[in-house]
Amino acid sequence: MALDRKIRYGMVGGGPGAFIGEIHRSAAALDGEMALVAGAFSSDPKKSRRQGEALHLDPDRVYDTYEEMAAREAERPDGIDAVSIVTPNFLHYDVASTFLEKGFHVICDKPMTTT
Repeated sequence: MALDRKIRYGMVGGGPGAFIGEIHRSAAALDGEMALVAGAFSSDPKKSRRQGEALHLDPDRVYDTYEEMAAREAERPDGIDAVSIVTPNFLHYDVASTFLEKGFHVICDKPMTTT
């Protein structure tokens, strides 16, 4: 079933200076079907906000932590449909499980966890 709107997604990681975040944002924009609307781009809140400004996001949707993002986006009627996780590998599991528990679709490249 096709949506009558773009898929709203958020991003965890991919802050200032992070290579892979830009790659994922560019790929998501290729077909024009996805819109980045929220993010927790860095473990440093100032860097996260700076990235949100650079991406022209609503400041209310740029979060200090991924936990805050998952909780607040779950409460919004226009919340994200999915989250793209572009953090270091050892953080994938904790971030993914937080969003999955809130009912979000998760986009996470390998690996899901480390040993």
